[in-house]
Amino acid sequence: MTGPGFRLADRAARELAEQALAPAAARAADTRGRARPEPEDALRTAYERDRDRILHAKAFRRLKHKTQVFLHPDGDHFVTRLTHTLQVTQVARSLAAALSLNETLAEAIALAHDVGHSPFGHLGEDALEPYVPGGWHHAAQGVRIVEVLEDLNLTWEVRDGVRAHSWKIDPPPATREAECVRYADRIGYLSHDALDAVRAGVLRVSDLPARARDVFGEPGSQMVGSMIDAVLAGSLSADNTAGAVVMAPDELSAMHELRAFMFERVYASETAAGQKHVAIDVIRRLVDHHLAHPGLIPATYRDTDADPVTQVVDYVSGMTDRFALATHDRLFDADAGSQMTRLLHTS
Repeated sequence: MTGPGFRLADRAARELAEQALAPAAARAADTRGRARPEPEDALRTAYERDRDRILHAKAFRRLKHKTQVFLHPDGDHFVTRLTHTLQVTQVARSLAAALSLNETLAEAIALAHDVGHSPFGHLGEDALEPYVPGGWHHAAQGVRIVEVLEDLNLTWEVRDGVRAHSWKIDPPPATREAECVRYADRIGYLSHDALDAVRAGVLRVSDLPARARDVFGEPGSQMVGSMIDAVLAGSLSADNTAGAVVMAPDELSAMHELRAFMFERVYASETAAGQKHVAIDVIRRLVDHHLAHPGLIPATYRDTDADPVTQVVDYVSGMTDRFALATHDRLFDADAGSQMTRLLHTS
């Protein structure tokens, strides 16, 4: 179908265009499907529908008020969980496009990769760990959100990418597009968290490992671009016999050194994490209170088939930072609650 200066690109045309992608690319027409079969959309591929569903999900909207690293930072330009997600999406798309992989699949996985995060960043994982056998992890919660709590009925490839976007998860993801997201996540948080640490006065640029600065340049766009180039060089190298998305060995070693430095000087820093014990205490008091009063959990965010602890952890882990603090202040002694809020705001 054509019109004055236009040509309709329907689903069939878009799926046909995907046939020109690299042999390693995932193709929407070959998806392993959804938990519940659905009629195909007239215009969008399966992965495009997934991307759109994620963008409209409540869990995605909540990311704007969730911590990346710094709790309630002063200043408008610190990374939040939402801006981190958008940065990861940009890097993942850049990698997928350059490697002739399925850019839309990489985009969908990247947009959903952190929807399971708790309030207060990784401190929330520490707080929730005692309530979940084997520990609580945001990747598993992300899958639970898209499969159960919001039931987006996403394709298997997107759900698998969310499950295994973290490097600590085994088995690794099944698609090369999800491997792009793994690297994009690390590229995003190392480069922009370093920039935030400098902005917050936790670090000076000169504090960063000399090798990382020599290899990748300054934190921010220069570092992002250098890391993207390193992944492309490694993936396209004749030495990459596995055909996986990988970073060139020398650059990968420099990235590991930078990551170790960031964990020591930033992620585990009291200055960066703020009053860690206060954030953990807020979450655990909320969990314990809702375990004692399960009727407080809204019916719209309750999986009635789950056990009581899972229902409470679902609810508390889904809170934004500010909603968790406001709920804490409302439920407990006003003066004590306000004191906790002040501690977090002034950390």
